[in-house]
Amino acid sequence: MSNYTPMIKQYINIKNENQDAFLFFRLGDFYELFFDDALKAAKELEITLTQRDAGKEKIPMCGVPHHSAEVYIRNLITKGYKVAICEQVEDPKDAKGVVKREVVQVISPGTVMEGNMLEEKENNYLASIYSKNDIHIVSYTDLSTGESSVSRIIGDFKQVLSEIVNRPVKEIVVTSDFPESNRELLELHMRVTVSYCEETEIPDEVAYLVASLDEEDLIKGFGLLFQYISQTQKRYIAHLQPVQYVEIENYMKLDFYSKRNLEIMESIRDQSKQGTLLHVLDQTVTAMGGRKLKKWLDRPLLNKKHIEVRHQQVSTFISSFMERESLRTSLQNVYDLERLAGRISYGNVNARDLLQLKRSLGALPEIQSLLKQINTEEVSKLIEEVNDYKPIFTLLEKSIHEDAAVSITEGDIIKDGYNEQLDAYREASRNGKAWIANLEREEREHTGIRSLKVGFNKVFGYYIEITKANIPHVDQERYERKQTLSNAERYITPELKEKESLILEAKEKSVALEYDLFVEIRSQLKEAIPKLQRLASQVSELDVLLGFAQVSEQNNYIHPTYTKDHVLNLEQARHPVVEQVMQEEFVPNTIKMDEGTQIQLITGPNMAGKSTYMRQLGLIAVMAQVGCFIPADVATLPIFDQIFTRIGAADDLVSGQSTFMVEMLEAENAVTHATENSLVLFDEIGRGTSTYDGMALAQSIVEYLHDEVKAKTLFATHYHELTSLEDTLETLQNVHVEVDEKDGEVVFLHHIKPGKANKSYGIHVAKLANLPDEIIHRANYLLETFESSTEYKDELAKEQQLTLFEESESLPSNREQELINYVKDLNIMNMTPMDAMNALFELQKKVEK
Repeated sequence: MSNYTPMIKQYINIKNENQDAFLFFRLGDFYELFFDDALKAAKELEITLTQRDAGKEKIPMCGVPHHSAEVYIRNLITKGYKVAICEQVEDPKDAKGVVKREVVQVISPGTVMEGNMLEEKENNYLASIYSKNDIHIVSYTDLSTGESSVSRIIGDFKQVLSEIVNRPVKEIVVTSDFPESNRELLELHMRVTVSYCEETEIPDEVAYLVASLDEEDLIKGFGLLFQYISQTQKRYIAHLQPVQYVEIENYMKLDFYSKRNLEIMESIRDQSKQGTLLHVLDQTVTAMGGRKLKKWLDRPLLNKKHIEVRHQQVSTFISSFMERESLRTSLQNVYDLERLAGRISYGNVNARDLLQLKRSLGALPEIQSLLKQINTEEVSKLIEEVNDYKPIFTLLEKSIHEDAAVSITEGDIIKDGYNEQLDAYREASRNGKAWIANLEREEREHTGIRSLKVGFNKVFGYYIEITKANIPHVDQERYERKQTLSNAERYITPELKEKESLILEAKEKSVALEYDLFVEIRSQLKEAIPKLQRLASQVSELDVLLGFAQVSEQNNYIHPTYTKDHVLNLEQARHPVVEQVMQEEFVPNTIKMDEGTQIQLITGPNMAGKSTYMRQLGLIAVMAQVGCFIPADVATLPIFDQIFTRIGAADDLVSGQSTFMVEMLEAENAVTHATENSLVLFDEIGRGTSTYDGMALAQSIVEYLHDEVKAKTLFATHYHELTSLEDTLETLQNVHVEVDEKDGEVVFLHHIKPGKANKSYGIHVAKLANLPDEIIHRANYLLETFESSTEYKDELAKEQQLTLFEESESLPSNREQELINYVKDLNIMNMTPMDAMNALFELQKKVEK
């Protein structure tokens, strides 16, 4: 290191303290990066890599302009990196040796504050996990809004993953002793940035943040998050709200699998909002409302009273059509109060942000007036008394110019009349400019030079410019040469010099005073941040409820009722998402499960609607418990504490888990954690393994759910043999998807009826998929051959008699099993006629042995 220049030594020392971040090192008008940072940044940002003489060697270097650095920082943050901003912290004129530099902020995926780096309707959570044995404290903060919460999770790390995996968490803070296996799970399932911090103490000056927490592990858990924020942001964050302790037991639990399979927030196919429950329900008109809706969907309620309050509010807004439309229009004038409050606290708010705040507050009186017109207790108190916000509105109305510039350091942001001294400076500047304009006219008359002009530039100030042809007409005693050009000379006169000093001084002082006044206004607004945050919460709740009323009226949703006797009755229920995208009319279904019906065993062919039937029940339960009306004609529901799903087949290729392993993991999670108040939705359990294995597992799981768990369960299967369980399991009911078969043609009616299906119609599904006619005909022929063979009938009889507890002698012999496996492994759909004949020939030889 002794070989490097003093500046590079300074860079290395600062970089050593910020090893996990790109160091943006300020040099003049550029942020420069050196060594490995330069090599990596040049590739990631697609910028030119150069070299710099660092003493006895040249080192890699690249850089980005200071004025456009935000674009490059955003690109790095989006890719999951961190950026440490290193600024000059002393005036170069005062420096002795190398100018002093320090990191003034570390920007990371979880600490982003700039609006163009954030999604409007999505939170940007920074989370921390503080674990001691099987107790995990999970804390959240959205630094852009200031909201903070903490939860305690008891159990293995999978429970933590289920809690956080579907939330918009961009970065997770842990301690250095955090297990590497858990870190790998986080990065595998969430693709988040993992950061480290060791300190957990809460300083006395911010003790109010954890005043509601009375247990040490909760305080330390949030302390870990707070210390990371403090160390990276290097400033006091005034807008952090007191921590809310979230008791997970008070909300419906939706594990990772259920959220994914039900497509509540994002679609399985492309992880987009399109085709999800969120997409259907999101009728919000504010960014705050969009984020609030996601929070509600993430945590459906369990408290019946709270659910019914929301339902009553939605009902009121449905019946108040005119007021509802006017309210939604007024809400369009309300900007993102949460993030505006955060920017005020953070110190990066500009004048246009304050104009948005003023317009938002200006919309409040009309909103409150409309709520009072509705005149019901459920909605009248959604927005508190607006008089509390008049002082803020008045301050902004008097101070900030409607056409204010974006920059707060170049003037033109404060209104005339707000400050006497500023008005005086402006008057001097305006009078001076008028005097300059008059001077040009007078000098033209005095010299007779019609091309004479008075101009200004930042280097030379004001000047009188005369072309070289007219120089002989100039009074050399009064005109003092200032600058020579190729075709003109520039002069200054004593009068102009004096006026220039007054004008420039007035302008300079005016700009400086405007900045000071803006900072003073911002400081006054900081005191109002708690009020603004409270208002933001109220406005966002109003927005979501209005959206629920809007979507409920548009789609003919109804008010559900709740029962304590564990009865489920949905008449003519519909899938809220599928019905929106179908070209033809959606076929509704009735789902009835009284106290004597705990499990519905659903049989029927693929594509007939089993999965839709199951998913719609899960989505309806979520909709109802977040406070929205639901798609049905009649609805009576129990309150579900948890929903568990296993719907559809998908390999988890990233973690190397097969379809069957994923299936078993989801099944294990459900049977282990479900209660009698849960909802279990299982589709095709056991299909990923051999027939005997699969059927045995499926039957055993059904029996366990029936005897031990006792949760409301929809269990779809292709193992028709399981329908015999209706005779032995008291609360199991067979239902099937209705199929209309005539002259060999099949029409799926998508209608669920009592009883069991007698066929799977697999070949008919293949025909609907437009497989070649040769394959369809051949498959039908082979199916008839198999069904008519003695061996097949014997084997089928054995399968129909199979139970989990049969004696081993009733199972197939090794010889029989070999033949069965051979037939099962035949890839009929991909066979040519010749392949099929050869396969039959081989089968015949095996039988004759």
